[in-house]
Amino acid sequence: MTVERLQKIMASRGVASRRRCEELIASGKVKVNGLVASLGDRAQVETDRITIEGWGELSPDTPTLVYLMLNKPRGYVTTVRDQRERPTVLDLVREIPQRIFPVGRLDRDTEGLLLLTNDGALTQRLLHPSGMVQKVYLARVDRLPTPQGLDYLRQGICLEDGWTAPAQVQVVDDSHLRLTIHEGRKRQVRRMLAAVDSKVLNLERVRLGPLRLGKLPRGSFRHLTPLEVAALQKL
Repeated sequence: MTVERLQKIMASRGVASRRRCEELIASGKVKVNGLVASLGDRAQVETDRITIEGWGELSPDTPTLVYLMLNKPRGYVTTVRDQRERPTVLDLVREIPQRIFPVGRLDRDTEGLLLLTNDGALTQRLLHPSGMVQKVYLARVDRLPTPQGLDYLRQGICLEDGWTAPAQVQVVDDSHLRLTIHEGRKRQVRRMLAAVDSKVLNLERVRLGPLRLGKLPRGSFRHLTPLEVAALQKL
């Protein structure tokens, strides 16, 4: 039996990403053997009773790992639960028996590729800034940036929360841009384009690392292939 950090145990059992598990612990929503846990606590999943508010008791059994690609429609929030009772991306995968969670976020009005899993270790690697995982977006805009604006995007834009990393930008046609970034700030692509006077009319993520959205219908999901899972594990 192995003693592990509590957030690692929770993430490996599909509660949420490691970071979110730390937030749950810090907010007092996790108990070990009836006592409220603190960050830094360790436990043995085989012998300790671990309970999470709103989740229940963790099973000592190793869960079956699930990896899904969802083509997220507009109007759905990327969260497990929403306090305002708006539809969430988990409403679209209700037939999956395992408890899964989204990897990262797409804002409510953004469509496209979203990964859902219960693999906490993989989620941690994909979301960590050092991973530099590329995210590719197709943006329809009211007007294209000027040549100078395109240069600004490619060099990095100063937003209210600091400078962005340089983006790869390709003009697709007279109303579409393809942008590649590796950061994950809130509404980042929309804010970057607004900074160069281009309003986003529609935004779709078409690639995440080695995963490509392809022709998956909007609102549908599929299980990743073994090759796709292996490619993610190599990141």
